[in-house]
Amino acid sequence: MIKYKQKKNCILILSGFLLLLSSCSTRHRNALFTSKSDLVTDTIKTVYVVNSNEEKVEQYHIKPNDVLAIRNLQDISLITVSESKQAASQATTFRVEEDGGVALPVIGKVAVLGLSRKDAADKIQALYKQSLLKDPIIEVTVVNLKVTLLGEFTKQGNFLLDKENTSLIDIIGEAGGLTPRANPKTLKIIRGDRSNPELIYVNLKDINSLASQKLILKNNDIIYIEAQGIYNTSDRLQSVSSIFQPILIILNTALIIYSFTR
Repeated sequence: MIKYKQKKNCILILSGFLLLLSSCSTRHRNALFTSKSDLVTDTIKTVYVVNSNEEKVEQYHIKPNDVLAIRNLQDISLITVSESKQAASQATTFRVEEDGGVALPVIGKVAVLGLSRKDAADKIQALYKQSLLKDPIIEVTVVNLKVTLLGEFTKQGNFLLDKENTSLIDIIGEAGGLTPRANPKTLKIIRGDRSNPELIYVNLKDINSLASQKLILKNNDIIYIEAQGIYNTSDRLQSVSSIFQPILIILNTALIIYSFTR
């Protein structure tokens, strides 16, 4: 009986050791978009940038194929293509053609290529004032500008950049904040050329991070945040436990049979 207990204890110790080994190096096990530079998230205090693109933060300039939402805040019905198609509270959308022009009711094609949203609104406003409207207030939004949120956000998916200089905190707020599982030290923004992107690591625990101009978002940014390591380890342990549990049952049963046959 003593030998049986000793063998059983050895098996329990061995199984515990195997579970411990299997739980190591789990932090990035289920992470997306991993990079060698991800290790810096353990030590960054505010914001750390890899492959930095030092372009100044500036207003977005309209490009071909952009989709513009245009409305007159004084009376939206005067710009809508058809009042029956859209509610009065909505803007009508117009696509910028390859030549940089956008075709608008009454005033025809307007060249907007390279203009900021405000400059485009001012130009369209002046043209409508000349030909149709009294004291119009024109609002222009580029509705195809977006960022993608993935990972431990309350809501994931695509979010529109519907105003100038939308910040990371603006979008996190729009997404409902972080989940309780999120590790606030591991937020990463992937920006620019997908073959050699700029990587922006952000420590959300430090308020000084908010001062970085890198957190003004750009079109097609991917924003990702990992779960805390304890959750990765817990998931891993559950997975490994489901694998080893049948083996341990078989070994334990074999020991019981062996002890009775002695």
